[in-house]
Amino acid sequence: MTMVPFSPGRALLIAHNTLLEAARQKLFHVLLILALGLVLGARWFRDFNFGAPELKFLADCGFGAMTFFGAALTISATAQLFFSEIENRTVLTLLAKPVWRTEFILGKFLGLAAVAAVFCALLTGLLIAVLWSRETQLMAEFPDNFARGRVVSYTNVLLAGGLQWLKLTVLAAFALLVASFAQTQLFTVIAGFCILVICHLQYLAQDAYIRGPATVGRIAGRALASVFPNFQVFTLADSIAPADAPGAMQVALVAVYALGYAAAAAALAVFSFRKREI
Repeated sequence: MTMVPFSPGRALLIAHNTLLEAARQKLFHVLLILALGLVLGARWFRDFNFGAPELKFLADCGFGAMTFFGAALTISATAQLFFSEIENRTVLTLLAKPVWRTEFILGKFLGLAAVAAVFCALLTGLLIAVLWSRETQLMAEFPDNFARGRVVSYTNVLLAGGLQWLKLTVLAAFALLVASFAQTQLFTVIAGFCILVICHLQYLAQDAYIRGPATVGRIAGRALASVFPNFQVFTLADSIAPADAPGAMQVALVAVYALGYAAAAAALAVFSFRKREI
């Protein structure tokens, strides 16, 4: 095995198979339908919002669906797709061939990133269609509110969808890290949701520790911020107002931030899986 060189092609083949397996899962279809239904159904809440605020409400529903259902899909798919290989013993057949464990983990990670990309692309496309359609209707009904033209920045919506994908990719890497050493699928799912909560709320803990008088608390806050990513940075483009569009440098820094954490978590998953007895 050590004589066989590392092959990105084999990793991509595993990624392709992972994407196909995810597409066959009922849970993927259920979560996707629920997310799509929430985005479409938000149009019928128009009694609560009129004019431009209604468009912000629709966008918030779409971003919320991507966040909630996307996280549930990413964590559950990571656990199911990884442990199905272990429980069905297909991983033994795969690793008996000239396939590195590194290629297996990398392929799984890329496949999960592709699953998250498909999910975010579908919801972003649907959200843009819903916003465009409703904004066109509102422009006809309330022309005074749209004297300067359209008020929705669809570039921001696209960026928000892309940032959501980056966040889910980071989450997939951390969930895969847990799966690489966990013994059960349930533990991986629970740990994945715990990581999700920590990443969304760690900035609050960090602020509390920094403001506190204890040196130990400040060190703990900094350590927490270093180990876990801050998912609040991925809300950079959640505003649909053209004036609130983030700069290219801001988006690039967030992308580097996400890819850095994803690469680190994936590398740790490779290290852990190489030590694991199957």
